[in-house]
Amino acid sequence: MSIALIVTVTLVMGVIFVNGWTDAPNAIATAVSTRVLKPNTAIGIAVVMNFLGALVMTAFNAQVAETISNIVSFDAGGDLRASQVALAASLFSIVVWAVAAWYFGIPTSESHALIAGLTGSAMALGGLGAVNGQEWLKVLIGLVVSTAMGFGGGYLITKAIVAIFKNVPRPKANKFFTIGQAFAAAANAFLHGAQDGQKFMGVFMLGLFYNNLAEKTGNGFTIPLWVMALCSLTMGFGTSVGGMKIIKSVGMDMVKLEKYQGFSADLSAAICLFLASLFGIPVSTTHTKTTAIMGVGASRRLSSVDWRIVKEMIFAWVMTFPGCGLIAYVMAKLFVAIF
Repeated sequence: MSIALIVTVTLVMGVIFVNGWTDAPNAIATAVSTRVLKPNTAIGIAVVMNFLGALVMTAFNAQVAETISNIVSFDAGGDLRASQVALAASLFSIVVWAVAAWYFGIPTSESHALIAGLTGSAMALGGLGAVNGQEWLKVLIGLVVSTAMGFGGGYLITKAIVAIFKNVPRPKANKFFTIGQAFAAAANAFLHGAQDGQKFMGVFMLGLFYNNLAEKTGNGFTIPLWVMALCSLTMGFGTSVGGMKIIKSVGMDMVKLEKYQGFSADLSAAICLFLASLFGIPVSTTHTKTTAIMGVGASRRLSSVDWRIVKEMIFAWVMTFPGCGLIAYVMAKLFVAIF
């Protein structure tokens, strides 16, 4: 096994671990904030459901992984060494970006960081010609869709629930929403694994490909079961480390939620993530979940949303593409020159 492959696999595992550590808590944040689930119970559910989502969904539909593996080309004129090094540089930049975001408690998107890192490092080798515009278009579509469906779904579902349960006694309604939100949070964790797990499996397969250990079939890779299991277990282990900083930012600081509102946010995000996964559109689970929470808060009144927190999140989202992309570009140039 080559040193380049060892480094690449180690970095991929590191990125997946960091994703489970810093990004997966978004899926369970609202269930914790509404006290439907205790933090340790919620994290335990997230560990199991992230693992199952990454494993099961990939076995049935690996279109998200296919999109990620085709979004850029690291083909540096047939120079496999440069391709391997540039890919490793992109993963290194993602870890740096994600850990910095976690340190400041900002739920930035590892999905966006992954796409930005791959794009920046690939451009360091081949310029704009290394970017597959057709696949990148899916990213932009996903960005718009997750914003519209997350916010709009959270807003509309909350309005509908208020109308439907208007005459239902609050204790009885809360029993329904407690059970409903627990299931919706589990669904969010499952779909987080389905989305983000697949994205990193696509990168893992690229690492094998540039080491002549995998072949492309048609437009993508046939992902082996051992890769699915390894990536799923690593993400689950990362989630088990915790993530109360992110849970606090997403579920507690941005909007004060009641049980029916938490259920609305989780249901809206789950619907959006399921449809995106079904059609192979890579979307950010963080972006989807937080916009759903914003929509829920706005359905009551705009002032119920802490727009200061929202501005910080939007700033982090906006800065991820140029910020992480630039780090990856510089790291790729540096790594290729050194190694």
